[in-house]
Amino acid sequence: MDTIWLPNLQDCTGPKYRALELAIRQAIRSGQLKQGDRLPAVRDLGWQAGVTPGTVARAYKNLVDAGILDATVGRGTFVPIQKIERNDSMHETGVTLLSPRLPDEGQSELIREAMHRYANSVASDRLLRYPTRESHAPAHAAFVAANRTAPIGPFSESDVVITHGGQHAIVLIMQTVFKGGQPSIIVDELTYAGFRRAAELCRAQVHSVAWDEEGPIIEEFEALIQEHAVQMYCASADVCNPTARMTSVARRHQIAEMCRRYGVHIIDDDCYRNGPFLGPSYRQLVPELGWYTTSPSKSISAALRIGFVVAPQGWANALVRSMTFNSFGVPEIITATYASILEHPDLPEILERCRDKMDRLLRTAVNYLGGYQLRWQKDVPFLWLELPYGWRSGEFCHAVEAQGVFLKSSEEFGLRKSKTVHAVRIAINGSIPENRFEQAMVTLRTLLDNPPERITV
Repeated sequence: MDTIWLPNLQDCTGPKYRALELAIRQAIRSGQLKQGDRLPAVRDLGWQAGVTPGTVARAYKNLVDAGILDATVGRGTFVPIQKIERNDSMHETGVTLLSPRLPDEGQSELIREAMHRYANSVASDRLLRYPTRESHAPAHAAFVAANRTAPIGPFSESDVVITHGGQHAIVLIMQTVFKGGQPSIIVDELTYAGFRRAAELCRAQVHSVAWDEEGPIIEEFEALIQEHAVQMYCASADVCNPTARMTSVARRHQIAEMCRRYGVHIIDDDCYRNGPFLGPSYRQLVPELGWYTTSPSKSISAALRIGFVVAPQGWANALVRSMTFNSFGVPEIITATYASILEHPDLPEILERCRDKMDRLLRTAVNYLGGYQLRWQKDVPFLWLELPYGWRSGEFCHAVEAQGVFLKSSEEFGLRKSKTVHAVRIAINGSIPENRFEQAMVTLRTLLDNPPERITV
C-alpha cells in the first residue's frame, strides 16, 4: 500500500541523500514504514521534501543495494516483506555480534579491587588536580614492562603517550602530524571505519588501496602517494579489521621503504591481535615515521578506556602537546587501575581463560560456516564471511536481524567508491552462553544455505 510518511530534511547537515537514507532507516525501525509499504515516487518525494529527484533516487538506490528497500520496475520502491519466519524467542534476547565482547573470567573483579585500592590510598589533593605524566608513571612502566620484547622497535617510557582508548589515539596522531589545508591519507580497501571517521574529523581526504595476497599493492600504493601528496597510511599489519588478513613481512618492508622515501607517516593499529606478534610493526621497520597504537579493550576489558601510543623517534613531545590541549589527560584512576591489573599475579591465568573461551567460540563458528568463504585467525575475535551468490550484504544483515542476530555489513568497512564486496564481519561474543552463540551460528548457516530467489531491480 502507499504511505503518507514524509521525512524532515530541513535541519540536516551533510549530504541530503545520506540524511534521507538515515530517515528511511529510522522510519522502518520505528514502524512508521511497515513491511509492504510503498515509498513515494522519486519526483513526488523530492518535491515534498525539498530536494532534487536525483537526491531521492540516489538514496533509494543505496538502500536497495543494502537490502533495506525493494525496487521493482513498474511497481515502485517498497519496504520488503520479510520472507523468513521470525524466531521471536531468539529476537527477544538477541545475539549481538557487532563488536567483540570478552567473557568475564575474573578481570571485572581485578578492576573492582584496583579501583578500591586506589580510592583508599590516594592522597586527597590528587583527587582535585588534573592528571600529569608523573601521575601516570606506574601505567607507563607497566606498559613498557609488558611490551619489552615486542617487535615495535626500541622505546622507553618517554616515548609512550596514554590516551582515552585506541580510537582517541588515532585522532591525536592525525592532529599531531597533519599539515596544510586538506591532508590526505591512505587506508586499506577494507578496513576499520575509525580511520575514516578520524580523518573526517581532521578534514582529511581518504583514499583506499587494493590488496593482493601479500597486502597493499605496492604500485597502487605509490601512485596514490604521488597523486594525492599523502601524509599518512593507516594500517593494522598483523590483523586487518575486518578481513582477518595480515600483511606479509616482505610487503611490510616494501611499504616501510616506500613511506620512508616519501616521508609518509604510518599508524600501525594493533588493537585486535590477542596472541603472539605475526611480524614486525611498522614502527620497528621505519622508527622515524611509524606510530604503534594499542589498547586493552580486546584483551582485558572494553570498559577500561585507556590506549597507548608508542611515538616515532622525536615525536613524543608533539603528541603530548596534542593530548594536553585535547583533553588534559586520562584520569589517574584509570591509569592506576591499569597498572594495578597488569601487575596482579592472577592476570595471566585470567587472560588465558578468556582466550580459551574466545577460541572455543571461534572454532564453533568455523565448524558451522567453514563450508563458505571464511577468513579467520586464531586469537582474533572476529571472522570475515564472503556471502554466496544470491545474498547482498545489507540484505543478509537485515535478514539475520529479523532472527535476532546482529552483525556488520561489508559496507561499513569500505569507501563509497570502493568496489562492492558482499560480505559480513562476525564478531565473537564471549559474554553470552556458548549454546546461544552456537544457535546464532545455526541461524547464519540456515540463511546461507537458503539464499533468496528474487531479483532486485
